[in-house]
Amino acid sequence: MPRLAGHRAGVEALRKTVRAAPGLGISFLTVYAFSSENWSRPKSEVSDLMGLLKLFIRRDLAELHQSGVRVRIIGDRTGLQSDIRTLLEEAETLTVRNTALTLIIAFNYGGRDEIVRTARKLASAVARGELDSEAITAESFAGALDTKGIPDPELVIRTSGELRLSNFLLWQAAYSELVFLPCYWPDFSREHLVDALRDFAGRERRFGGLGAQDVAVTAKG
Repeated sequence: MPRLAGHRAGVEALRKTVRAAPGLGISFLTVYAFSSENWSRPKSEVSDLMGLLKLFIRRDLAELHQSGVRVRIIGDRTGLQSDIRTLLEEAETLTVRNTALTLIIAFNYGGRDEIVRTARKLASAVARGELDSEAITAESFAGALDTKGIPDPELVIRTSGELRLSNFLLWQAAYSELVFLPCYWPDFSREHLVDALRDFAGRERRFGGLGAQDVAVTAKG
């Protein structure tokens, strides 16, 4: 089948995931819609992906809004076509007060690019005398990222059997739990999401510290 068929099925998988998320206790859901490296794909495929993005927002925005979903966009908007940029801004503006779920769409996004853009922004503020370089901390840096106000992801799910992050949320995923699934994204279902959450629930998150078992052993020694 043509690649476009897979992308269309991927949009349907996104719809199912967004509908399932609130009922599974998920408050923030980030999807990697289009990376800053995807522009290197064939022009016809890029055009098809842009068309699917426009169609998704135009067709699904009303349902998302009615369901209480807030839409946030992360990524570099510089140089985007005006019609696409307008659609993204409309989606954010319309849903800004919704609280059932925050859907973060990473569009024209790359983790390294986000970090570089943030560093450049802070460097410019220092050069203008608006910011003391000593005031730049991990916390203030995080507050200048695209994801300002969004909690770091607790769980990152990578489909397709690939064992890498592929430039996704590199700063934010420093202590995220990672689940790698063999299924391709167009086949991703509620059941896959439940399985990933079940795996996540069985893990012990220590954030560089000691777990309960480690503390017990240390105390005994």
